[in-house]
Amino acid sequence: MYTGLKHLHSYWAYLVLLIVFLATINALVKYFGKKPYESKDFRISLFALIVSHLQLLIGLAIYLVSPYFSAFKNQGMGEIMKDSNLRLYLIEHPITMILAIVFITMGYSKHKKQLSSRPKFKKLAIFYTLAFILILSRIPWQAWF
Repeated sequence: MYTGLKHLHSYWAYLVLLIVFLATINALVKYFGKKPYESKDFRISLFALIVSHLQLLIGLAIYLVSPYFSAFKNQGMGEIMKDSNLRLYLIEHPITMILAIVFITMGYSKHKKQLSSRPKFKKLAIFYTLAFILILSRIPWQAWF
């Protein structure tokens, strides 16, 4: 089960990166280009929200069945913080990704409350850019390549 979830999480991450990148670029281009907000823009931002939340659910399932998870009981928090690999997978990656998804959710929620195009794109651009940077900062690149 762990291996299957891990593969799903890894491959789904490519989709998340692509969609969040596209939503971020879309918001930035439309904001600076002073373009009108269209239904396509709504769908792009919504799709980014959906794929990132699904990735979170897959990640939480992996976290709970992961062999790394037993390190909390076996080694304790002090030893986990000393080991950079355990710290990445048990602390840094999950917390940073949850924070990134919080930013995506906030951006999506706040943009819906705006009445005109420019403020909508501004909210999306700010929050989705922050989320994208956070996602890039804590991807375990050595496991991907």
